Amino acid sequence: MIDVKNLTKRYVGRTAVDNISFEVGQGEIVGFLGPNGAGKTTTLRMLTSYLPPSSGTVSIAGFDVFRDSLKARKQIGYMPENVPLYEDMRVKEYLYFRAKLKGLSGKDMRERIGKVMDRCGVTDVRKKMISSLSKGYRQRVGLADTLVHSPQLLILDEPTNGLDPNQIRQVRELVKELGQDHTILISTHILPEVEATCDRVIIISEGKVRASDTPQNLVNRLRTAGTISVEVKADPSAAADKMTRIVGVRKVAKDSVDEDGWCRFTLRVEASSDVREELYNMAIANHWPLRELARHHATLEDVFVEVTQSEQV
Repeated sequence: MIDVKNLTKRYVGRTAVDNISFEVGQGEIVGFLGPNGAGKTTTLRMLTSYLPPSSGTVSIAGFDVFRDSLKARKQIGYMPENVPLYEDMRVKEYLYFRAKLKGLSGKDMRERIGKVMDRCGVTDVRKKMISSLSKGYRQRVGLADTLVHSPQLLILDEPTNGLDPNQIRQVRELVKELGQDHTILISTHILPEVEATCDRVIIISEGKVRASDTPQNLVNRLRTAGTISVEVKADPSAAADKMTRIVGVRKVAKDSVDEDGWCRFTLRVEASSDVREELYNMAIANHWPLRELARHHATLEDVFVEVTQSEQV
């Protein structure tokens, strides 16, 4: 569905996207992740023909987005991070306007608008002014606009931006449902949503693709096995120094020290290491009262942090 080869975008004094290549297959839901300034939005804008590249090629459903721009764009439903809506229009009126711009008319247009309003949950507000809608409903209207011309590919840039937890859950369920009929490329900072929704993840940092695989495979290949939480009553500096010397411990972070002298630490450990027994023995040997010792398995967030800090997965 998406075929990106050696895509590059340069501005004066900097390279926003640096010779990246990736593919997204028909029917996949793929998370497109990266820190702020990594080149995500620039890449999405090139995929949708909004920005021309400095070099490289992009094809959507077999159409080159630069040589066959109109044909390629007919295959795409794009929802930008900040959905541009006409606030002085009613919801149904706005969707009719957008459908006409996308070439729909007559009975097909009316039926399609009815379907997308139902699917996106905006039928009950179809007669309301967009200016009166909550953030959640505005996102839903933007998604209905994205779907109105029945595109094969949906490109969603931060679709849950500014939503509350209940609204985020609703959008997540909607995206999973849409994945049954569409290929979806979704950019978001909410990593648990990616783990719950996406078949595959592409991580971009400093304009380059740093990793591409299923969330579980990326976690399995991570050099760290996750973290260990320890809470002891001890001198913070001395305890941290001793923990750092344990073989397999990559980093010790002091999280907190309360007024009673209890110190909480988070240890990042190597993938092949489980140092809980050594920590327990250390606490006994040094007469540290021990209140917590727990292992937390690696998550996609750990992968994201390690990859975007220019370390190899």
